[in-house]
Amino acid sequence: MKKLHYTIILFIFLGPLAIGQKLVLKKGEIIEGLAVNDSTKSTFSLYLPTNFRTDTEWPLLMVFDVEGKEKQALSMFVLAAEKEGYILAAPKMVDSLSLTNNMLLTGKTMEEVVNMLPIKQGRVYAAGSSAGGRFATLVPIFIKGVKGAISIGASLANRELLNIKSPFHFIGMVGKDNYEYTSMLTDTKLLDKMKFPNQMLLFDGGNDWPSFDYLEKGLQLFTLDAMGRKLIPKDSAYVEQAYQEDLTKLNQLKKIGDLLWAEQYMTEMMSIYGAHKNLDSLRLVQKELRKDKQFRSMKRNENSAFLKESLLKEDYQYYMEEDIYTHNFNNLGWWNHQRGEIKKFMTGTDPFEKEMGHRLLGFVNALAEDYIDLVRSDEVVDEDALAFLYMLKTILEPENFEYYLKTISLSAKNEDFGTSLFYLEEALKKGFKDREKLYTLEGTALLRITPEFNELVSKYLKDALYEIDEN
Repeated sequence: MKKLHYTIILFIFLGPLAIGQKLVLKKGEIIEGLAVNDSTKSTFSLYLPTNFRTDTEWPLLMVFDVEGKEKQALSMFVLAAEKEGYILAAPKMVDSLSLTNNMLLTGKTMEEVVNMLPIKQGRVYAAGSSAGGRFATLVPIFIKGVKGAISIGASLANRELLNIKSPFHFIGMVGKDNYEYTSMLTDTKLLDKMKFPNQMLLFDGGNDWPSFDYLEKGLQLFTLDAMGRKLIPKDSAYVEQAYQEDLTKLNQLKKIGDLLWAEQYMTEMMSIYGAHKNLDSLRLVQKELRKDKQFRSMKRNENSAFLKESLLKEDYQYYMEEDIYTHNFNNLGWWNHQRGEIKKFMTGTDPFEKEMGHRLLGFVNALAEDYIDLVRSDEVVDEDALAFLYMLKTILEPENFEYYLKTISLSAKNEDFGTSLFYLEEALKKGFKDREKLYTLEGTALLRITPEFNELVSKYLKDALYEIDEN
């Protein structure tokens, strides 16, 4: 079917002396490069659903990606926004900006959209994945009028900033394999205690983004909450359809024997639908499930895995900090052993330890990357600490060639050609094939003309750039 473009024409006045500028916005497609009216020449992307009308007020979802990929992040929500009737906006952010600047940009972008379009007061929300999700949890704290946040695969950015007098609706989405899972469980307990409306939606695996139906459910939860708070008229048919969808999901979980997830899902359902209907029958089902022997056994096993995971995380944090501080390259062997132990968890038969193994691997990788950022941000970079971390990352992510190359580059810069050649051969053994990249690596000018370097390239990739002198 040919895609139809619906066009609206909006007039925006840029200032008291500015000439009215005609801005053409198309419905049903992402519009990039819209200007934010500030001194930084910032831009944002916008999406209007195909049924958008100017005589109706609309909810707004602000979508965040801190690496400047706002269009890609926004596009993940397009189908959900189309189905649930939300306007999407995403400021162009870059990680070089400070938190303060990013928050100011968010406020300016939101102000621009609110002035431009008929946005429903009290129905502005924030969303993002990973670092973008963490940032989204700060937006309702710092920007008045933002009433909720969807955080995908990221815990709250700062629990100490939460204000019991200014609650917002938090929706967390996370896979049980994601290392943030246990932190997000802690978040929801804290939010419950502080009387913040919140739900956590679990999905399979540890991917950054869940499937479309989860994003749709997130927006649906905001809509149901708005109906419960009488911000918008209650649509009984909408509520009942959503409830029946959740009952279907609940029955599927019980059918496949995932009793822990089923019990957690019932808790979320009661927090969602308590304002809309009598849930006594659902409470009874949950009460009976909690008495089930299989459920209680699974709960004990999960708690045992949580405890083991907590202790191992403490060890990893302690030893990584020590090794970085002391430049303890000799401990790389211990880390290699730990990587093997984690792999045993991941390939074992205990489902809770398998999930724990995936979370532990994600945790140590994230910890190492955080330390890399920290070391590189220092005015005087500790290159020995950086070298240790790059080498550690080749152990933790043996198929990620980025850190082999960084190790080769940093070692060659300091004329430690032995280390450079070792990591070069390790990368080539594991299948690295980008010959051109090897010959343009920063800091390797002297290394690249050595016979040893070119012999390795010839051995694994053929045709070294420089001739090898047989004499």
